[in-house]
Amino acid sequence: MVLFFEVIRVDEAIDIIRTITPTLDSEMVPLLESLGRVTASDISSSEDIPGFRRSIKDGYAVRSQDIRTASEVSPAILKKLRPTTMGFQNEVRTINEGECMYIPTGAELPDGADAVVMVEYTEGAGPRIVITKSVKPNENVLLPDEDFRIGETLIQQGTNISPREIGVLAASGVFSVPVIRKPVIGIISTGIELVEITANPRRGEVRDVNSWVIAAFLTEHGGIPRMYGIVRDDPEEGYSVLSRALDECDAVLISGGSSKDTKDITASIMTRSGKILAHGLALAPGKPTIIGICRGKPVIGVPGHPSSTYVVLNVLATPMIAQLSGTTRSRPATGYGTLQENITSERGREEWFRVARSGDTITPLHGKSGLVRTLVESEGFIRIPQDKEGIEAGEGVEVIYW
Repeated sequence: MVLFFEVIRVDEAIDIIRTITPTLDSEMVPLLESLGRVTASDISSSEDIPGFRRSIKDGYAVRSQDIRTASEVSPAILKKLRPTTMGFQNEVRTINEGECMYIPTGAELPDGADAVVMVEYTEGAGPRIVITKSVKPNENVLLPDEDFRIGETLIQQGTNISPREIGVLAASGVFSVPVIRKPVIGIISTGIELVEITANPRRGEVRDVNSWVIAAFLTEHGGIPRMYGIVRDDPEEGYSVLSRALDECDAVLISGGSSKDTKDITASIMTRSGKILAHGLALAPGKPTIIGICRGKPVIGVPGHPSSTYVVLNVLATPMIAQLSGTTRSRPATGYGTLQENITSERGREEWFRVARSGDTITPLHGKSGLVRTLVESEGFIRIPQDKEGIEAGEGVEVIYW
């Protein structure tokens, strides 16, 4: 039985999406291409890092016991050897009792040395160095396995790879990374009034904005959009296009055709291809949203108005993409400020109200769902829970950024 506008809560809808959405299989990609992707398994170090005793300061390599009492009042005086250099050396350098050797940051400690005195605490005196500060063993020294040990986990499964993880993997010599495959998501637009964005609309026609909004959103969130064009409210054509999209994609978003109009076809083609799990969301804007599963793949029918679509994408497409790509981190960026004027809301539905921000001042953007202006004027939205009737001016509010 199709649930027709028997609205469900937003949190229930998100739970349904997570339940019906699988995590995709994995693939190996070059290191740089892994940026923004999610690791498919733990990645372990195949070696100790850095792999040798390394100075972390410019200074002098010493035996700490030789200068254990050094101070400004009673400095230690050591014999200065030829400086060590950066990089691979065929010559094995060694210091003995009473000797020291200049060492730059990052260079390998010579044999016999166990610490580095910073250059600020030394003075040159011909063939000798005067040292005015004692050091402990391993002070200013990075040990061979102090960063990572062989076999230690570098990156855990389910990690969103950022430039920080890229650096760790590069240091470990990892040049091919196991990641979850990017989800391919089909986009179908419905509506006899729609024309391509390259067309000049006639009276009563509008350009297909939603396909491009959805495609850009999917790309921004790590998906691969695949557009299937405009279906002009023909159930047979709609069913055929949906079938093709289900063959080629991991999920499908159908724009428009989800309301009560008798010519709207989204519910019927989804029912014919699978099962509708919810038709109607206690959300404004976005009430006529449909959630279904067709041939084991999630299908969402989103409203036809771009601003409503954008809200539903943030509510449902974000967790769907996260689930498909295996991510455990999908919390949006937020900020706080003071509401400039009252916002009224209808009790019994959750409302996402678009807002602009100037410093700490949050200004509601009033506009009908069919307008696209507020998409570019808004920086995010305020979420009004369904048990509230609004928010008063002067209240502190959380803004969830687009």
